[in-house]
Amino acid sequence: MTNSQPETPGVPNGVTSLPGLFRYLENLVISLVLGIMVVLPLAEIVLRRTLSTGISNSSGIVQHMVLIVGMLGGAVAARDDRLLSLSTFSTFLTGRWKTAAHVFTNAVACAVAFFLCVAGAQYSASASQEGNTLAYGVPIWAIKYILPLGFALIALRLIMHASTTVRGRAIATLIACAIVAAGTHPFASPGSLELPALGLLLVAIALGAPIFTALGGAALILFWAQDTPIASISISHYEMAVNPSLPAIPLFTLAGYFLAEGGASKRLVSVFRALVGQFRGGTAIVTVLVCAFFTTFTGASGVTILALGGLLMPVLVASRYSERDSLGLLTAAGSLGLLFPPCLPPILYSIVSTTAGSRVSLEQIFLGGLLPGVLLVGLMSWWGILKAPKAAEARERFVPRRAATALWEAKWELLLPVVALLALFGGFATPVEAAAITALYAFVVETFIYRDLELTKQVPRVMTECGLLVGGVLLILGVAMGFTNYLVDAQVPDNAAAWVQASIHSPWVFLLALNGFLLIVGCLMDIYSAIIVVVPLIVPIGRAFGIDPVHLGIVFLANMELGYLTPPVGMNLFLSSYRFSKPMPEVVRAVLPMLAVLLAGVLMITYIPWLTTWLPGYLR
Repeated sequence: MTNSQPETPGVPNGVTSLPGLFRYLENLVISLVLGIMVVLPLAEIVLRRTLSTGISNSSGIVQHMVLIVGMLGGAVAARDDRLLSLSTFSTFLTGRWKTAAHVFTNAVACAVAFFLCVAGAQYSASASQEGNTLAYGVPIWAIKYILPLGFALIALRLIMHASTTVRGRAIATLIACAIVAAGTHPFASPGSLELPALGLLLVAIALGAPIFTALGGAALILFWAQDTPIASISISHYEMAVNPSLPAIPLFTLAGYFLAEGGASKRLVSVFRALVGQFRGGTAIVTVLVCAFFTTFTGASGVTILALGGLLMPVLVASRYSERDSLGLLTAAGSLGLLFPPCLPPILYSIVSTTAGSRVSLEQIFLGGLLPGVLLVGLMSWWGILKAPKAAEARERFVPRRAATALWEAKWELLLPVVALLALFGGFATPVEAAAITALYAFVVETFIYRDLELTKQVPRVMTECGLLVGGVLLILGVAMGFTNYLVDAQVPDNAAAWVQASIHSPWVFLLALNGFLLIVGCLMDIYSAIIVVVPLIVPIGRAFGIDPVHLGIVFLANMELGYLTPPVGMNLFLSSYRFSKPMPEVVRAVLPMLAVLLAGVLMITYIPWLTTWLPGYLR
């Protein structure tokens, strides 16, 4: 994954080419759609409370806006060569081998995107016969065509990024066409080609193909081998994208991006330094608290490391922490906050577990994660205190006036969690409306109160960057749901539950085995894919052992928090290596002590159930 930044989507002076104009329009559409997603739920609240009316099918409109943001954001991620990958093996290649691997992986990814485009076109064409409308006469089938359009753009851009030369792009195109030809006119039965096709896909994944290629390609091959219409993948993708709770994900993410791109980081660091800087390990505690605060709103996406790394690393080193300890602490702290509301993974877990029959509400999963989240933050702070130099650390004297000044300057940002929690649990707004309130509040604070973001230039850039991240994630979720539905149709969850019950008779032994399994999953799969693919497998097993569904969910999420730090695909490892210009092995060595500390916390969460069940009990 590269980290080149998109151009600022204001009306650019130098846009004279057609690609430049198209780029500008893409950015503009993403910003406008995200803006509409914020405005519509807020308008619904106002109209409902003042005129006892509302906007026709406003929730349905917002849900379909998620589909548009997801596909267009995925296309923008492909445009900027920032689609998430599972493997970094290609980084060890050099010269022609590296070039050949890049051409091959992009060709395979292009072929997968092409078939997903065909699946989307088939589904959209069949939907056009239904005649259903979204609102104000707009047909739903017309919006569904964003599926094939988005995958067509992704396929084209994968070829463009396959090589910097015309020859390389031509080779990638030929490879992609050969794969498509084999898939549409197989020289043997699809069943006999299933294993070779999966082998080819596995090689591409190992060499760095995007995550959506792994899950979407696997689903395509498995459905193809069973002679099942591939349009079923697009059906699952569409149903996932328009889930009533899903709009909360891009809206809360948008709030986090406004914070990260504004001056919130400096103000919050000043607050925590003024409050806890006088204690031994105060700098480490500051790092943990600030990172947890940001991750809560940025969704453990790595934005925390990119936004705060340059600010906090010099502070830790100046406090006499070793460079390795500082690197490990910042990398690990980037995933803290994942269990706190309104972080993205708990929202997604609530959605997926409910479809799997668990019926865990968003409020329950958020309440269940509060105490475990505090435990993990406390353990990481404890480690920072232990590693602090006993005499040489440059501690800060507590000055009440300075603390009061820092609190006053950051008061609006410190109120953001209060606003989010009141909106979520206050009873006057749905989760999506609460997310819209939070996003609007963050926008107003950073743009009009602190004036850190310029309305006409920086705000659209931030919204585009948010759309890119959300699009990349939703692209993975959509194709992963197709793969999950194949597993369900093949009765994999039921068979797995029966096998586990026959092999394991104690729920405590099952939980221990589950932790080991999830650690392996975290090593091989990103958290969003894991939620879609793994949760439907473990929910029926947990139900068979009588494990509280909220407890099961928090155990899962806590293990996935470790996944951000586990090689080979821990996202925080990649981003930390990029941000601090350190080799990956050095980052891994620095993080190992943090992994041990967090693993101890996960075991405590697993075997002390009341940590997760006490607060949600008040909602039952």
